[in-house]
Amino acid sequence: MRKTIGIAGAAACLAAGLAVSLPAGAAPQALVPALERDLGLTTAQVHELLSREDAARALVPAVSEAAGTAFGGAWLDRGTLRVGVTDPALVNEVTAAGGTAAIVEHSADALNAVKSALDAKAETAPEEITGWYVDVPSNTVVVKTLSDTQAVQSFVDGLTPVRVTVVESRPRLYTDVIGGDAYYINESGRCSVGFAVEGGFVTAGHCGEPGATITGVDKTEMGVVEDSSFPDNDYAWVSVVDSWTPSPVVNGYGHGDVTVTGSEAAAVGASICRSGSTTGWQCGTVEALDETVQYAEGTVSGLTRTDACAEPGDSGGSWVSGTQGQGVTSGGSGDCASGGTTFFQPLGEILETYGLTLVTG
Repeated sequence: MRKTIGIAGAAACLAAGLAVSLPAGAAPQALVPALERDLGLTTAQVHELLSREDAARALVPAVSEAAGTAFGGAWLDRGTLRVGVTDPALVNEVTAAGGTAAIVEHSADALNAVKSALDAKAETAPEEITGWYVDVPSNTVVVKTLSDTQAVQSFVDGLTPVRVTVVESRPRLYTDVIGGDAYYINESGRCSVGFAVEGGFVTAGHCGEPGATITGVDKTEMGVVEDSSFPDNDYAWVSVVDSWTPSPVVNGYGHGDVTVTGSEAAAVGASICRSGSTTGWQCGTVEALDETVQYAEGTVSGLTRTDACAEPGDSGGSWVSGTQGQGVTSGGSGDCASGGTTFFQPLGEILETYGLTLVTG
């Protein structure tokens, strides 16, 4: 249980600290509109809040030292520095150092020891547990779980203070869909992402049939092939799960990533570069448009020919000219050791066929 100590000197001390706060115009301008929107503040209130937080943060080392082993953690409450102390006799020292004292039962060291004990047996945590952390304001260690079962209670048994909280869902990774990155089809074959579209990405049709499951470059669930066409054409589109965010970026593999701004087709003779998960970033020129290619697996028409090289696994990867997306790798001849010819399926046709919207930056 915690109670805030109301001491007139605390307010005076905090106010004194604010005398050296940043001027209103010093707040990074990118923060202001977002904080207005998400915290429901006016512009003036945002600047005041940021100034108070800057001043309060500077006091943390001093209040921690003043509390010593009785330090129960520090937190900001709308710009006010709250400081937990387990020993009421140290309230004046904490106040003099600039904090607003709050009597707590457990020290920060004790809370961290409980957290460490949970970390040490993380591999034995029940499946329903989604995580745990030290909650400084409540002076407890919180264990989050999908359901409060006997197994959960056994996991935390003997550890104090622990508060079990039931949550609705398990956290998931958020990963960007980036052109040129690898993806895996039915946990076996590998191809490369073409371009992110709203809801997923486009790639080569020969990489997977409709319904094929896709895992990402990190081998986590990514999505499913919604539709594909091969031969005749060589394109497909994949819808992705919520943990993957379509991005306008194409992986430059150390040569500088490209943010795609559109899909205007390049002319014959234009410079062009491609990104793929086998050979990375390779460049050349456009040699011909609307070429018909007879692969052993079937004939594909409407391809663009280039003198940039590619190899197996690069299929489906991105082609760009400047910042304009051009297409997805289909196939070719040669390799990146001796050079070769590579064909790509134009991007505009894919977007039009499936009614997709390219993600641009």
